[in-house]
Amino acid sequence: MKNIFKKSALLIAPFFLLFSCSDYLDINEDPNNPTNVKPELLLASSQNSGAQRLNVRMNQVGNFMVYNWSNNIEEFIAYQDEMQYIVNSTFYNDVWDNLYLTISNFNQIDQTTLEGYDNYRGIAKIMKAFYFQYLVDLYGDIPYTEALQRDKELTPVYDDAEFVYDDLIVQLDAAIDLIKNAPSDALSPEDNDIMLHGDMDEWVKFANTIKMRILIRQSGMPSKQAYIADKFQDIIEEGSGFITENVTSNPGYITSTGKMNPFFETYGTTLSGSPTSDNRSLKGTKYTIDYLSNTNDTRLEKIYAPIPGGGFAGINQGAPDEQGTVVVPFSGLGNGVLKNFTQDAYILTAAESYLLQAEAVVKGYMPGTAQTLYESGIQASYETLGLTAAQATTYYSQSTNLIGWTASAGNELEAIGTQKWIALNSINGIESWIEYTRTGFPSGIPLSLIASRPQRPIRLMYPNSEYVANSANVPNQTTDDAFTSPIFWDN
Repeated sequence: MKNIFKKSALLIAPFFLLFSCSDYLDINEDPNNPTNVKPELLLASSQNSGAQRLNVRMNQVGNFMVYNWSNNIEEFIAYQDEMQYIVNSTFYNDVWDNLYLTISNFNQIDQTTLEGYDNYRGIAKIMKAFYFQYLVDLYGDIPYTEALQRDKELTPVYDDAEFVYDDLIVQLDAAIDLIKNAPSDALSPEDNDIMLHGDMDEWVKFANTIKMRILIRQSGMPSKQAYIADKFQDIIEEGSGFITENVTSNPGYITSTGKMNPFFETYGTTLSGSPTSDNRSLKGTKYTIDYLSNTNDTRLEKIYAPIPGGGFAGINQGAPDEQGTVVVPFSGLGNGVLKNFTQDAYILTAAESYLLQAEAVVKGYMPGTAQTLYESGIQASYETLGLTAAQATTYYSQSTNLIGWTASAGNELEAIGTQKWIALNSINGIESWIEYTRTGFPSGIPLSLIASRPQRPIRLMYPNSEYVANSANVPNQTTDDAFTSPIFWDN
């Protein structure tokens, strides 16, 4: 983790310790009438706060763990905790706190007693499930049934991770029912919804896509096969299908400090056009750049930036300073992921949706043509980065294992997993890390040269705030658990 963050974390730590008993409460609640704040006043801010967490901090740690990003030590000494795998109760502990705060805000919308807000409640239930899944995927057992009871329960029990997963499906089904059965005079969230702009049909597709992600995550568990097949049948019978366009968030980003896209503000340029410190220190890895180059993948020129004079060059994680007087250039992030100050923030991409569907078809959970879905996923990835469908076709028409579908016969799941790793590069690093942990694909990703252990972390650890405020319930952990204690779906 960067030194600058460590210093700032020391300053904000007392805030979280003082309010650690309220980690599961709403930071935006009205102290005079907290149960009747109108949902339209909370929806956009809740969506925006979640998008910020997902696109910056969660994206960052994930991209380091799947070897997409590295530190250019010739310019800055940064990201040492990430590259050394120093995972402990302070490592990215803000992820836990901020996800619970975001979920709490959505919960306030869901729990409104005001009439006419069926669509708002449906959206809130969907977003709660979306972020609760990440809490399970990163931590395992979590506070759930008692976590959002406001001042009634300040030391919530930890619920079994698999139980939480099963209930998320129930909550998503309830959200779909709310939306589909909303009365004709139900209030439209169109003016307050910065993700799907009140298109409730798209919200149902988004809910189905989250359900699919939850089910596929468990698909390696023999004990869950009948359950997964049954839940996929429910999705098929519901009939709305899955998302086919990127789900993004944009509250109206403008070219102004603190009001622009948070990913671009962190990793892009200042208003004057100068690279930010993160932009200068963060570079692509040699492994990933070489992989894209060697497979004739045009996405290389959009995910990473060319070096002066042309071409691309990556650096190994933990590589030492060359100690020369001339700074060796390496490729930073490209203009396909760093577009501009006002670009949308990614929540769930069409590429991921198609690739999840391809895996579901390969595993027999639903009908369809896996090759078509696989190729649609690659095309969606190309188009997201600003490339064309024709370029995608040229790429996946290669007779190369893990690229061309026919050439990948017998290795279809590895091809899907590898393409997901590419499609999520610098867009949703946390999802890529979780999926790599689940599948082991792509195979061959190296470890950091300065790794403190001979294996990559598979989870985050419970934060210090839990051991201070909820010590009777938080599971005991050692630093070994970050490497050896898998989430339930990975056992």
